[in-house]
Amino acid sequence: MIKLLLTNLKHFFITFTLLSIVIIAIGVNLGADVDYGDNPLAYKMDKEGPHIFFENENLVLNYIRGNRKEGFHIDQKIYPQDTSFPATVNFILEDSEFEFMVNPTITQPASVYNDNNPILAISDVESSFKTFRDFLLANKVIDLKLNWIFKKGHLVLVGDFVDRGFSTTQVLWFIYKLEQEAKRHGGNVHFILGNHEIKNLQGNFQKAAFKYLHVASFFGKQQSELYGPDSFLGRWMASKNSLEMINGHLFVHGGIHPKISEFDYSIDEINQIVRDNYRKPSFPKPDPSNEDLLLSRKNGPSWYRGYFQGELSQQDVEKGLDKFGAKDVIVGHTPQSKVSKKFNSKVFAIDVKHPRDYRGSFPFRSSEGLLIDNDKYYRVLDDGTKELL
Repeated sequence: MIKLLLTNLKHFFITFTLLSIVIIAIGVNLGADVDYGDNPLAYKMDKEGPHIFFENENLVLNYIRGNRKEGFHIDQKIYPQDTSFPATVNFILEDSEFEFMVNPTITQPASVYNDNNPILAISDVESSFKTFRDFLLANKVIDLKLNWIFKKGHLVLVGDFVDRGFSTTQVLWFIYKLEQEAKRHGGNVHFILGNHEIKNLQGNFQKAAFKYLHVASFFGKQQSELYGPDSFLGRWMASKNSLEMINGHLFVHGGIHPKISEFDYSIDEINQIVRDNYRKPSFPKPDPSNEDLLLSRKNGPSWYRGYFQGELSQQDVEKGLDKFGAKDVIVGHTPQSKVSKKFNSKVFAIDVKHPRDYRGSFPFRSSEGLLIDNDKYYRVLDDGTKELL
């Protein structure tokens, strides 16, 4: 009897193990993964910042200093609104820093660019500073001192660089720093807003790391004020576009609903309509207007997933592109197993699951992006290698 029981148990465990391997293999093939093991450094508050706010014709720069044992305080400096000043960002995982100058003048970017310079695009970094930095290092956008070396190239950030991670402050200021440096070299950093940047501008922090609720409280503010109208980063993000055309390639976080082709709006006009409503949550109307489609949380440019839901024909896709005279569209928002092309190379999907700064995953994640150079398209990896698409 015992021998029979042991034999049955043996068969059960063998069957269970084989089934588990098959299920895991299928899950991995479908893009499933598991996060594990938050690094406790993710919760450290010391050196968090800067958080800069407009107050009484001044800019007030704030850092959090201290720890739970000894208590916390705010290190604060005040500058006139017309004065540039230095700031430093600490990345606590490595105890590293980068410096930059804060320019109080925030300008609205252009919507259309025409030159023959290379384009490197990446999306959906989701507050992972180390991942973002290392990808740019490997692909020669920056040097080891984090300085811009991409010359007159275009670095296109196709939305969702905030939320879900613990390095939102570091990621946003890093983008800001590179934006300033690229301009001085004749290059461009294009920060195109995704639905998560818009959520943050609207005060929707459901997907933000809970750390930032506590960060806001240190300054005596609600979390919605971290990127509110009186926040420097908030005003800077609110100046950005939701779609841009670069050398004939259309970049947008979600996609272009084919019905937009029926609207008499230019790219500039669409950007202005969406920008004017960044801080106004949308909702379905009984009699929706053209503007309501642009602002929709389902069909707006920063939210649309139609390219991946089997609802569009080749003609539908090209109708949206022909409206703007675009060669193709590059999108994030909808996760892919790798950077890939769809609809006869009219849609390039670049949202992959990037590694997280303070958390592991199984299977291990790796970053990817898209390089467009001399009318050729490359899938680029986080070790600097590239594959012709």
